[in-house]
Amino acid sequence: MVNWYDIGLLVSTGLKTVLSGIFGNFADKREIQAAIKPDESFFDRSEVDGMPREDIWIDYISDLGDGFNATYTMANLLAQNGLQLDSHQTKRGDILIMGGDEVYPTPEQKEYDNRLKGPYAAAFPWKDNDPSRPELFAIPGNHDWYDGLTNFIRNFCQGRAIGNWKTSQGRSYFAIKLPHNYWLLGIDIQFNADIDSPQKDFFRKIAKEDLQKGDKVILCTAEPTWVYKSWSRKNTSDNRVRYFIDHIIHGVDENYYGGGSEKTDIVAVLTGDLHHYSRYVEKFNGSGKECQLITAGGGGAFTHPTHLLKDTIESTTSKINRANATFPSKSESAKLSWRNLAFPFLAISMTIFLGFFHLLTTWFIQSSASGNMTFMECIVKIQDWRELADLIYKTIIHSPSVILLNLILFVGIIFFTDTKTGKGKLNYIWGFIHASIQLVNLYVMIWLFSELNHGWFAQSEMVIDHPLRVLVFSIIMIFVGGFISSFIFGIYLLFSALVVKNHPTESFSSFRWSGYKNFIRIHIQKDSIHFYPVGVKKVVSNWKPRHPNGNKPAFSGDEIQYTLIENPFPNPNQ
Repeated sequence: MVNWYDIGLLVSTGLKTVLSGIFGNFADKREIQAAIKPDESFFDRSEVDGMPREDIWIDYISDLGDGFNATYTMANLLAQNGLQLDSHQTKRGDILIMGGDEVYPTPEQKEYDNRLKGPYAAAFPWKDNDPSRPELFAIPGNHDWYDGLTNFIRNFCQGRAIGNWKTSQGRSYFAIKLPHNYWLLGIDIQFNADIDSPQKDFFRKIAKEDLQKGDKVILCTAEPTWVYKSWSRKNTSDNRVRYFIDHIIHGVDENYYGGGSEKTDIVAVLTGDLHHYSRYVEKFNGSGKECQLITAGGGGAFTHPTHLLKDTIESTTSKINRANATFPSKSESAKLSWRNLAFPFLAISMTIFLGFFHLLTTWFIQSSASGNMTFMECIVKIQDWRELADLIYKTIIHSPSVILLNLILFVGIIFFTDTKTGKGKLNYIWGFIHASIQLVNLYVMIWLFSELNHGWFAQSEMVIDHPLRVLVFSIIMIFVGGFISSFIFGIYLLFSALVVKNHPTESFSSFRWSGYKNFIRIHIQKDSIHFYPVGVKKVVSNWKPRHPNGNKPAFSGDEIQYTLIENPFPNPNQ
C-alpha cells in the first residue's frame, strides 16, 4: 500500500497537486471532451433487446487502486456471479460504477496498470463473446485529476476494457437511464471546483428533455460533501453539489436535495473519498421525502476513521441524521487510532528524515559557536535549564542559518495542523503546542546526546570533532533522535484523532490499515430499490499466482469473509 509519509512521495505528490491545480484552470479536459464528443447523451439501460428490463443490479465501489491485497480481494468479490448476504441472494452487477480515486498516489499509466487494471483483470479476465459482460463507468476523484485527467480519459473514455468489465462512457461524467423510472448520474467535480459549462449543459439537457415526472435519481459524486460541511462551515463543496441538483437537475431555486421539484427526486447520493462506510438519512421538512447519503470508499485504500462522524448535521431545510451502522464501528475506529504509537516504525522514511534534519541543525549550531569552546563542549557543563536556555539563545541569536532551520521545523509543523476539521482555527493551538514540543525536544536531545558522547569518550584524548565522535553522535541523532521526534509525531496524531477530533486522513494514513473494505450492491426492480452494503473486515493477504506464466493471471488464497454491514435499505418488506 502507498506509504503516505514517505518523504519523496510527499514532495512529488505535493508538486503534482500544485501543478494540476494551476494548469487545470487553463486547460480543463472536461471542456475538451465535450468538443471531441459533442453528441454524447445518456446511456439507456432500461431495456434489453427492445424489451423493458424487469430488474437491474448495480455495483458501486470507490477509492480502489492502492494495495494489491485489498484491491484484489474486493475485485474478486465483484467478479463472482453472486453473493449470499444473510438471507439475501444477490447477483453480480450488470453495471459497475467506480466512484472516484481509481488509482493512488498519482495517475501515471504504470500506476493504473499495476494498482487497478492488473488486479481487476486477474480477478475477472476478459472472455470473448461473453453475452453477460458487465459495463464499467467511472468518475474521477482528486487523485485521478493530478495529471489533468490524461490517463483517466485513456482508461475509461475510449471504449477499453478492464478485465471483463467494458467501458462505454466518452466523458468523465455520465447519465444512465435505468428500469422503472430510475436514473444514475455521475458528475465530475474537479478538485471541488465549479462544474464546467459543458457538463452543466449536458445534464441540463437531460433534465429538460428526458427526465419525466416521478423519475428517481441516484447521484454519484467524488466527495461526501455533507460530512465535510459538518466539519467546517467554510467548506463550500456541499453548496456546489446542491446548486447542481437544485438548478441543473430540478431547475428550481430550492436549497436541498429532492425538495422543490415535483418532477424528480434524488433518492440517494453515493460517494467515496473517506475510506469507510457510513450512511446519513436526510428528511425534508414538510414533504415526507428522504434521501440516502452514503459514503462507501472501501475499495482498497487505507481505512478512514468513523468515530469523528457527527450524529446530526445542521440544515435549515431538512434533518440529516446518521444511521446506526458504520464500518468500522466507532469503537473499532477509536481503537485503531492507537496504532499511531508505532509511527516511527510505520513511517521509517519520515523518522530518518527528522533525524537528518536535527543533525543538520546541530551541525550549524556547532559551526556557529564562538570563543574557546564549541557549543557541544559548553552544553555538557550546563547545570540547570536556565543555563541551557541562555546558552541556546546566545548561540543561535547570531546564526541566521540555525534560526531559519528552527523556523522551518516550527512553522512547518504548525502549517501541518488540520484546520478543516474539529474546531477549525482553534486547532492551531494544538499545532502550536506540538511544534513547541518538537523544538524543545531538539535541544534536549542535543544536550542529552552531547552528554552521552562526552561520557563515552571521557577517558579518551579525542577532541570533540574527532571523526569517530562525530560518527557516533550522528548515528545517535539520526536514529534515536529521529525515533523520539517521530514518536512525538505519532502521539500528536493519536491525540488529534481521539481528543481534538481532527486529522482524520493524516492520523489513519500513517498506519495504512487495509481492513474494513466495502462496496454497495444495488437492486432495482418494479416498485422497489434495495441497497446492500457489503463489508470485508479483514482482506485476504496470502494471494498466490495460480498461472504465473499464463496470459490470464489468477490468484488463489484464503476464502474471503464478507458480511452485510447493515440490513438492506429501504426496508425489503416495503
